[in-house]
Amino acid sequence: MSVLLSRLLADDVALPQGVADAAISGLTADSRQVKPGFLFAALPGTKVDGAQFIPQAVAAGAAAVVIGDQTTAPPANSILIKSGNPHQLFARIAARFAGSQPDIVVAVTGTNGKTSVAAFVREIWQSMGFRAASIGTIGIVGPQGEEYLAHTTPDPVKLHHALAELAQDHVTHLAMEASSHGLAQFRLDGVRLAAGGFTNLTRDHLDYHATIEDYFDAKMRLFSELLPQGAPAVVNADVDIARDVVTRAKAHGLTLFTVGEKGHDLKLVSCVRDGFGQRLVLATASGQHEIYLPLVGDFQVSNALVAAGLVIATGGEEALVLHALESLKGAKGRLDLVAHSTKGAPIFVDFAHTPDALEKAILALRPYVKRKLAVVFGAGGDRDKGKRPQMGAIAAKHADIPYVTDDNPRSEDPAVIRAAVMAACPGGIDIGDRALAIRTAVEALEEGDILLVAGKGHEPGQTVGGKVLPFSDHDAVKAAVAGQDYHG
Repeated sequence: MSVLLSRLLADDVALPQGVADAAISGLTADSRQVKPGFLFAALPGTKVDGAQFIPQAVAAGAAAVVIGDQTTAPPANSILIKSGNPHQLFARIAARFAGSQPDIVVAVTGTNGKTSVAAFVREIWQSMGFRAASIGTIGIVGPQGEEYLAHTTPDPVKLHHALAELAQDHVTHLAMEASSHGLAQFRLDGVRLAAGGFTNLTRDHLDYHATIEDYFDAKMRLFSELLPQGAPAVVNADVDIARDVVTRAKAHGLTLFTVGEKGHDLKLVSCVRDGFGQRLVLATASGQHEIYLPLVGDFQVSNALVAAGLVIATGGEEALVLHALESLKGAKGRLDLVAHSTKGAPIFVDFAHTPDALEKAILALRPYVKRKLAVVFGAGGDRDKGKRPQMGAIAAKHADIPYVTDDNPRSEDPAVIRAAVMAACPGGIDIGDRALAIRTAVEALEEGDILLVAGKGHEPGQTVGGKVLPFSDHDAVKAAVAGQDYHG
């Protein structure tokens, strides 16, 4: 397949004067993947400037090269396309090259809850008879199964290729996570969005974003730039930052749909715990509705309401949507009841890797604890170091037995990371080997206890140094319950 360069550029950038059009057979921002007829995007990165690889791309047969306005040394024998925002231009080119997308695409942003909301939206649509999929942290989940992804929001070429494949597979409805990295790097530009959702904002990714304000601004691109005017903006009204989100959405001419206790369109009237589920009374324009939500935790109520709002706001029949909430299963690794110990203690796995998410996960389980609540957790390396003592303090305050272990140490010394956590977690048990920490915690469980294994959730590997070693919290828990050693 090939597409004319002029068609890919559309109205964004004109072909250079006097240059003949060219047939583009592929796209990449990696010079090593360039083949004859490809368009190469020489994108400036945080560590490496793609412009330095232009000679290799041209030598490999690149027909066109996208560069920034300030890039010098134009390549020979290929068409040079200059742009003030090459990342955004490349994403739009990728969308045009791929072509097809599902009919209805919604995106959700926020610090925590994106994965659950995307999964819930997919499940609700499926229950209504639509062929639906989701894209995010746990990968691409659709009618053909699951595909793991390296990033919550894939690079534009992979993302738009995936959208086209889903459309070709007759997937009509898609829910996507919109990460702050993906939004800041313009990866979602070119996606034809029908609605956007917002969950919450807490401390995260300050190793990438300079300030919490920059982090918030990145998330707000979904509402201030990507959604078309008049599109629904579904907002969790119960978070402190909701007013600012609503202000941004209104300024862009979006249609507000608010949910939660303070919500207007889908209001939470009451919530009563019932086993490992909750009985909700919801109020809408049509009246009050009583439903049973088979999920644990106040945060899952918020996530379910944002998901329901996204489906209703994009045309879903209210009665069917609310009924579908009663059969939600939740995303893998999100307060996931994995097993029971030999003495009957429930063991949960959760992706909580921020202070706010860890606190919410622990507090969600606290009402069910008859004896002691244990938590196995750690903090990631090469990431915001300020989170480490905060997470240690939260575990010390809310858990009875905190086990501090390795998460993804990456290039850092794992012992140094654990020491930063332990400094704020007096009484914590320091066990660096994650499998050993999980087994130790499992073997110590008594009847009436609950164990939470936090931090990695769905992840199938542990990043140590420059390697990703096979590791699954789910499998480690199951091995521990069976009295077996786990080696990944």
